[in-house]
Amino acid sequence: MILSPGATVGVLGGGQLGRMLAMAALKIGLRCHIYAPEAEAPAYDAAHARTVAPYEDEAALRRFADACDLVTFEFENVPTATLEFLQTLKPVRPNPRALALTQDRLTEKTFLRGLGLETAPFADVADPAGLVRAVRDLGRPAILKTRRFGYDGKGQTMIREGSDLGAAHLALGGGPMLLEGFVAFEREVSVIAARSLEGAIASFDLCENEHERHILARTRVPARTSPALAPVAREIAEKVLAGLDYVGVIGVEMFVARAAGGAERLIVNEIAPRVHNSGHWTIEGAETSQFEQHMRAIAGWPLGSTTRRGAIEMRNLIGEEADDWRDILAEPDMSLHLYGKQDARPGRKMGHVTRVLRPPEA
Repeated sequence: MILSPGATVGVLGGGQLGRMLAMAALKIGLRCHIYAPEAEAPAYDAAHARTVAPYEDEAALRRFADACDLVTFEFENVPTATLEFLQTLKPVRPNPRALALTQDRLTEKTFLRGLGLETAPFADVADPAGLVRAVRDLGRPAILKTRRFGYDGKGQTMIREGSDLGAAHLALGGGPMLLEGFVAFEREVSVIAARSLEGAIASFDLCENEHERHILARTRVPARTSPALAPVAREIAEKVLAGLDYVGVIGVEMFVARAAGGAERLIVNEIAPRVHNSGHWTIEGAETSQFEQHMRAIAGWPLGSTTRRGAIEMRNLIGEEADDWRDILAEPDMSLHLYGKQDARPGRKMGHVTRVLRPPEA
């Protein structure tokens, strides 16, 4: 199904990504209906309509579907059962399989390996005895991760020499986990790419990401890598998109490491089946933002140009950093985005700011 201007896109999730999706939708003549369990959420400010209800409320989901032409989502922790139920009523893009696969780190890593892509070495950890075996096989240091519900450094811990394995397993909840071998990498990069309903793919330029306290702090474009690495990164994103039969925008996070001969190589870290924090630079820095691109893709419309407008830096505003909004607005080359969140808690993403260094006119 292809949408017409004036159609309504249902968005599961009310965070800042939903807010920016709704704003991009308005630009191209679409409307968004936000479904989220929170009474107050950033996306509501930009939405045509809202439904406030639990994701498990089938009666509310049915009313939501009746008010929408198709459904998408803005974060990974929507229950897959919710998408599967909605798919019986309206088109869901990206498909529920993409969400289910990326909600489980073991399934995700296995999928990536199945595409022939390099990942960190990993092992399934079903119980404390399994952790002992996995550490014996992968060595230390290694990273123990919960299989589900991990983001911004949550749900993981480093296993070092002397670490108490039983205590580490218990501290993460004692459930099914994944152990990843430690990867010595030089930098973290990501590709934001989109696949249309017809299978066309458009990728934004490779960007470089810096994290502080496990939260993305800065994204710079172009990434400081050899020119040969960018097309390899795009090929990786294309394989992921095709392998998932994906429609919409996706983020593929990777490590840049060195091969034995010194050449750069890419190790895939994880997939984000949605618009991604490291793609926020595209609002000012590319001909089409990642948010408009997602809306174009899921609506069945042609994808927009991903041409970059210059050298770009995007910085997240974490917690009280957003209090500097007046100083940011005073800088003529800064573009400020605040997400409408009232409580500036430590570690909370309150907004971002982008600087685009445009090339001189010819």
